[in-house]
Amino acid sequence: MQILPFYLLCDESGSMSGDSIDSINGALPELHHEISTNPTVADKTRFSLIGFSDSATVLQPLVDLSDIDEVPALAAGGLTSYGDAFRTLLRCIEADVAALKAEGHEVYRPVAFFLSDGIPTDSDWEQAYKELTQSRFCPKIIAFGIGEAQESTIGQVANFRAFIQKDTSVSPAQALREFASSLTRSIVRSAGSIAADGGNGFTLAVDDTVPGFSTVSLDKL
Repeated sequence: MQILPFYLLCDESGSMSGDSIDSINGALPELHHEISTNPTVADKTRFSLIGFSDSATVLQPLVDLSDIDEVPALAAGGLTSYGDAFRTLLRCIEADVAALKAEGHEVYRPVAFFLSDGIPTDSDWEQAYKELTQSRFCPKIIAFGIGEAQESTIGQVANFRAFIQKDTSVSPAQALREFASSLTRSIVRSAGSIAADGGNGFTLAVDDTVPGFSTVSLDKL
């Protein structure tokens, strides 16, 4: 069977406290429900949740969402730091791909949804990012920025598609709900593409536009 591993890396810095982190935690059960109750999608995907601030924590190891009752909650605290997030993601992908192949699965190039609401305070994150993107396990990265996130940084992180909150009439909490809806639609449609094509001609089905966000041009290091 062909499996699409996807990872959600979410900023857990102190500025995410309150409505922002509550919005993500409120949306995760919807993501869980949409995927776990859709046999076609659940069979073809595996999900992992990584929260990061001063350090990164794997809150949910790679799993079939139909095998768990709920997704762990994020908890805001600390400063915005990207380096540990990228290093942790690379370690996870290496281990997860090996495990999936050992089970007899074929593995599609992993997908990572990256969400940040601030400016990274660590000086070495660009090196960690290079190690991730220059590895043979480099995922397709879709980056979303809200709050104080900088357009240039979000465009630098993404290698597939990037969005930043631009509509000031949309609160960060509303923007995060749109992000979560976009994430769910992308995974459901992508897995549907795998099923429909029998594993051939797979297309990552990410929204071209997301309400409250503007598209950012990609700026690679």
